[in-house]
Amino acid sequence: MEQTVPKMLRKVASEHSEVTAQLGKNKKGEFKPVTYRELYDLSLNFGAALLSINVKRGEPVGLIADNRKEWLQADMGIMAIGAVDVPRGCDATTNDLEAILSITECKVVIAENSSQVKKILSIKSKLPAITTLISFDPVTPEVQEEAKNSNIVLYTFDDLMKLGRQFRIENKNVVEEELEKGSWDDLACIIFTSGTTGTPKGVQLTHGNFLTQLDEIPERIMLNPGDTAVLVLPVWHVFEREVEYVILIQAATLCYSKPIGSILLADIQKVNPALLPAVPRVFEAVYDGIQRKMRKTGGIVYALFTFFVKVAIIHSRMHRKMFNQDVSFTRYYTAAWWIAFLIPWALLWPLKLLGNIIVFKKIRAMLGTNFRAGVAGGGAYPRYLDEFFWAIGIEIVEGYGLTETAPIISVRPIASPVFGNVGSPIRGVKCRIVDPEDGYVLKRGQFGAIQIKGGTVMKGYYKRPDLTAKVMTVDGWFDTGDLGLLSIHDEIVIKGRKKDTIVLLGGENVEPVPIESKLAESRFIKSAVVVGQDQRYLGALILADEEEIKSYASENGIQYESYESLLASDEIQKLYDSEITTLINPRTGFKMFERINKFALITKPFEVGVELSAKQEIMRYRLSEIYKKEIEEIFKSE
Repeated sequence: MEQTVPKMLRKVASEHSEVTAQLGKNKKGEFKPVTYRELYDLSLNFGAALLSINVKRGEPVGLIADNRKEWLQADMGIMAIGAVDVPRGCDATTNDLEAILSITECKVVIAENSSQVKKILSIKSKLPAITTLISFDPVTPEVQEEAKNSNIVLYTFDDLMKLGRQFRIENKNVVEEELEKGSWDDLACIIFTSGTTGTPKGVQLTHGNFLTQLDEIPERIMLNPGDTAVLVLPVWHVFEREVEYVILIQAATLCYSKPIGSILLADIQKVNPALLPAVPRVFEAVYDGIQRKMRKTGGIVYALFTFFVKVAIIHSRMHRKMFNQDVSFTRYYTAAWWIAFLIPWALLWPLKLLGNIIVFKKIRAMLGTNFRAGVAGGGAYPRYLDEFFWAIGIEIVEGYGLTETAPIISVRPIASPVFGNVGSPIRGVKCRIVDPEDGYVLKRGQFGAIQIKGGTVMKGYYKRPDLTAKVMTVDGWFDTGDLGLLSIHDEIVIKGRKKDTIVLLGGENVEPVPIESKLAESRFIKSAVVVGQDQRYLGALILADEEEIKSYASENGIQYESYESLLASDEIQKLYDSEITTLINPRTGFKMFERINKFALITKPFEVGVELSAKQEIMRYRLSEIYKKEIEEIFKSE
């Protein structure tokens, strides 16, 4: 195994120089190829350019941009000279950027375009370390003037690449020598999470963290040289980043698209991919598109579709039991399942084959003729989607990981998936389940907290040893904050989260505490708990302030029979809707995906030992059962 990510690219480029590494769209929307030889050369040029403007080994370099071919070229160039990238997407707020760039004291920052450059310049007074900005796209004269007035040197990507080429001509092998110095334990990047808390955590990931995963993942997510993978996720997010490295080490092709149904499906038809890594929401959108199309067609076609899908799901359930493809916590009862299911399984088989010919084959054609699998990560993959795609013959394998584990802990293998889990830990990674209260290690099949140890675990939180100590045990295990159990074959089954961070279906990480604190500013809200793990949107359990509500009712002449009926009234529901909308919106510093779509009013105060810990902290993992009915109502489909 190579010692750094750029050395891995060098090896692949030497063995597959003319294979297409990247497919990016030009202004006309046409895909233009970049070969592995070109990618490696462009990366060295960018690294050389950074050397020419005095970027040093170990120095952090901001990288504020979304997914595009230049991102990877810059990323590889930064790492090639031993510098450290600090990535974030274009949706970052000025507060996010101020925190990230000030904590790391970046002198050089790469940005997507004029808009992002302007955003950074607007907070230049709070970022005294910045001396140089680089824009991937050309910048407007207005922004150029603003940079000049701020004493900032501003380059475009193309200008910098010219500098890099010239530097390599005048300084033979200097970049290559810097690349050669890189080692396994060198810091590769600092990825910040939980930016809305006011105390963002910079996760320090080494080259070894990323490369550890590349030992076994290619055996589970198989690609051939030249195979294409369609990419739709933000590359600054660690899931997408590692996925790109998995693709690169197998000399396959990165094709950049958008997570928008019409664009994605059109691009899939153009490039005929083998792989689609995405968050669950993308696969949900594909599912919804199929269902919508069938409902619109209606008549006998829709009736046949519905019938054959039901048959296929029932048949698949029996098949998994009979062939040991369901997760198990004790032992497989193969003989018993064969006795129970052989006749109905055999009778349904011809119907499933007919459904495949009439319906499923046409659905699979939407993903092209070369499609091997989708990889679902960044949030829980809903069971109904898993059942549907498994039944119609579209392979979607679910993976599991966190930013702090770079990120892959486990993933189902494409060749032999088992339903109902996220796979067993990859080589170089160990998993154990412990009691959430006392920390005792539990046996297989017992529910508890998930802890991880191995080569993918982060170096620690940047400049925050106190936060690092909170998630690392004395014997070197990382506490994921997730709850689950292990199967008889060490496959991980996720059952929930005990830590605060909420991950939506789209992969957005939401820190609930700032939202809850803001909601508590209302005189009508005693306490609030944000919910939404693995959902499309956020909801909230609102503990109403009885005294204030009754006072409001009296002031506004609202008649009611009981306190509960008052809370259910249209007037009070509208009041809370208005309060929440006023408090949580972009003007008050929250992102669009952080808004509260629905809420449920509750009347029982939280108690220690029930909803609260001894430290008066909300035990979020208990709320899903205590308020199960209310939460289900919040996320019930319209």
